[in-house]
Amino acid sequence: MSDIFSIGLSGIRAAQAGISTASNNIANASTPGYNRQQAVQAEATSQSLGGSYIGQGVDVSSVKRIYSQFLTLDVQQAQSQSSQLDSWYSQIQQINNVLADSNAGLAPAIQDFFTSVNAVSSDPTSTPARQAMLSSGTSLQDRFQSLDQTLQQLGSGVNSQIQSTVSTINSYATQIASLNNSIAKSESSTVGAQANDLRDQRDQLVTDLNKLVQANVVQQSNGDYNVFIGNGQSLVVGGQVSTLSAVQSSTDPTRLEVAYTGPAGTTTLPESSFTGGQLGGLLSFRSQTLDTTRNEIGRIAIGLASSFNAQHELGQDQTGNLGSAFFTQAQPAVNTATTNTGNAVIAATISDASALTTSDYSVVLDPNTANWVVTRLSDNKTFVGLPQTIDGVDFSVASGTANNWDHFLVKPTVNGANGISVAISDPAKIAAASPIRSDAPVANTGTGKIGAPTVNSPPPPNANLQSPVTISFTSPSTYSVTGTGVPPGTTGTYTSGADITYNGWTVQISGAPATNDTFTVGPNTNGTGDNQNALALANLQNKNTLAGGTTTYSGAYGQLVSDIGNKTRELQVTNAAQTQVLANATQTQQSYSGVNLDEEAASLMQYQQAYQASAKVIQIASQLFQSILAIGG
Repeated sequence: MSDIFSIGLSGIRAAQAGISTASNNIANASTPGYNRQQAVQAEATSQSLGGSYIGQGVDVSSVKRIYSQFLTLDVQQAQSQSSQLDSWYSQIQQINNVLADSNAGLAPAIQDFFTSVNAVSSDPTSTPARQAMLSSGTSLQDRFQSLDQTLQQLGSGVNSQIQSTVSTINSYATQIASLNNSIAKSESSTVGAQANDLRDQRDQLVTDLNKLVQANVVQQSNGDYNVFIGNGQSLVVGGQVSTLSAVQSSTDPTRLEVAYTGPAGTTTLPESSFTGGQLGGLLSFRSQTLDTTRNEIGRIAIGLASSFNAQHELGQDQTGNLGSAFFTQAQPAVNTATTNTGNAVIAATISDASALTTSDYSVVLDPNTANWVVTRLSDNKTFVGLPQTIDGVDFSVASGTANNWDHFLVKPTVNGANGISVAISDPAKIAAASPIRSDAPVANTGTGKIGAPTVNSPPPPNANLQSPVTISFTSPSTYSVTGTGVPPGTTGTYTSGADITYNGWTVQISGAPATNDTFTVGPNTNGTGDNQNALALANLQNKNTLAGGTTTYSGAYGQLVSDIGNKTRELQVTNAAQTQVLANATQTQQSYSGVNLDEEAASLMQYQQAYQASAKVIQIASQLFQSILAIGG
């Protein structure tokens, strides 16, 4: 009878284990990271009896976790890419919304400004028109500065998120290492058993970690997880943890970078080493979108200020003076690395705004070349030696002595938008007129006509610009030139419509001048109604003055808006696709490891029936035992 009792009892225990496991699955159906469990039954060792082996019931050998390392890894990798794209997309949307806004964008302000310049060219004596030009210039200045402040705020937001993300990564790493220890301790006490719940928690932490940074896991033979990030830096090795920290960039005090502290000390990691997770998305957004956008808007501001100032300084204001700078113009930012051991000072000045790019430049004293090496960071092209001019920027050593590997970061256009402002406040100081004018006496007998002279760039004008010059025709095909600044005995051969250039101006004479006809170029005295320079200023709106003379101010801004819009759309589409990839990977993993409530309900019924059947076995054994006792009585 004892054998039947034992067999029935083993069945009850097995059914109880099955019911408990199914109940635990149902209870954790919505628990993140939970993997379905299954009670594994094995036949108990049979007993030899009378030449035969009689079964002794059932044993529950283990509770197995239904787990696929391959499917879990697939989910973690998909999660890392999805989080990176989502982070980048959410950030770039803010820039896209600002740039494309008809009220907050730059294009309307540029148009309004040049509309006011045209108004001055139409009525150069109008004080209200001149005042409106100053006001619209101030509005343009405010728009540039507002855009730059928005971008700076985004940069500060990125810094804050980097700090928060790094802190959370460290917390996850500590928890994973602690679970490594707990799992090893729990499983060492029971040979062959797995700490299923602890392993689930650890896998969920790794998945959560991949939301923040791409993490690669290598499982050790003892069950430990070793976790690696970046370019192979170990974050967790068994129970040992290395940490990340947000540190100030050695070459940019406004920028936080990620440093790694491991057994060998602390090292700042390159941004390119983070290719996944929220951290990777933030760093990609900053380096590939935010920095270039701010530099591009700065380039437009510097290009507009430079070209407008150059033309304005070639004109004459209402007081009869040559024009001054209409806008202030920012100069490059030169950051000295905090790690430098020398005292050298690098200077960078803009000599040709039309040649500027949106790139930053690294300047290093490289012992391998025994010289200064300038690297254009947008394409890593190098230039050896200082001083030299690169992309419209003059690089030189201003003072001091550098030591090997001393490093400087030059950002030519980063302050362009924040540094532009209207430099004059008096409407009379607007140089709408030309400082010179041409004239032809009515006594001339030929049909020659002289056009309006133009002042040649660049400013400042020639010192003899306004000195009177006379062009006298000695024959219909030859002429002599006299006046201050013109060498004695100067003559020329006449070609109708050809340029005649002296004292920093150029003029054209057309038609057929007669012998003894004269033409003069001299100061534009009392030329308050002259609009020649105002017309030249207005024409700058449609002149290709940026990117090596290939685009206008509005064209450059329109290209920026288009690029940001296209990148935003690309990230939106890619992010949606990656979200679906993550959903598919999760669904596949859950179909294998997740809890199916219908299946668990069926299992409960099955184990209930097994329990009842085993109880029936015990009941029958009891009845048989009672019958035997009755016979014996």
